[in-house]
Amino acid sequence: MSRESPFHILVVHGPNLGLLGRREPMVYGKVSLEQINEVLNNYARDRGGVLRIFQSNAEGEIINRLIAEMDWLDGILINAGGYTHTSVAIRDTLAAIGKPAIEVHLSNIYAREPFRHISLLAPVCLGQISGLGWRSYLYGLMALLDILSERTDSP
Repeated sequence: MSRESPFHILVVHGPNLGLLGRREPMVYGKVSLEQINEVLNNYARDRGGVLRIFQSNAEGEIINRLIAEMDWLDGILINAGGYTHTSVAIRDTLAAIGKPAIEVHLSNIYAREPFRHISLLAPVCLGQISGLGWRSYLYGLMALLDILSERTDSP
């Protein structure tokens, strides 16, 4: 990374993700949200990134946090949980901010109930990673930092 200042990434965890490790471990795994956050912080630190991590079960709180951080952040890593399939408001906020975002999911949303096959967020995100458990977050962060670095290094 040739940029002197670190990349600022907002990590957003949506509803029920605070229950990871206890909530349906056959679907979401046994890794806690705290463990995921630790892996993300360690990776970001090693790559010269700075994370702010936020979890909320409330749609309005997620929107308010995205807006509050929009001038600080360079990119967004988001698992909006169930709001992925229902929240036009979160989708519109991501579009309004206009910063690179990667959508992540622990489970493979396309192998689950049909209502989960539709992401309202995907059209305003650079990409989506799902079905890889806690690694979805890590791979999403890797991709986001690489993309930000490539954009900075471009002439």
